[in-house]
Amino acid sequence: MGSETKLISLDEVSKHDKKNDCWLIISGKVYDITPFVDDHPGGDEIMVLATKKDATEDFEDVGHSQNARNMLTDYYVGDIDINTMSKKGQGSGLQQASGILSNTILMLVLPLLMLVLAYALYYFANHASV
Repeated sequence: MGSETKLISLDEVSKHDKKNDCWLIISGKVYDITPFVDDHPGGDEIMVLATKKDATEDFEDVGHSQNARNMLTDYYVGDIDINTMSKKGQGSGLQQASGILSNTILMLVLPLLMLVLAYALYYFANHASV
């Protein structure tokens, strides 16, 4: 990486959405992974499907090795202009993670609340008549 970072808009990244011209956004950085598409163990289709958006979650969900992460430096083009991400209705990775965390908490708390309510109803139904 040079001393000056090139900012790239989502519109610019979105133009590179084919097997023979494929750019990805991962962790706020833009990568031209075109030379690697044919060698990707998961196939080229999965790479093309990850274009035109923040592919960080897709990349992280797979659990790529440190070697794969190191390879990204060879394909670095610049940083995504986050101001262009919000125009397309897509938040930053932090905003997405926050939404996922909120949903996860809700999925855990709601069943617990239902269990507590059921126990309270059972307890009062059996002890109220005494």
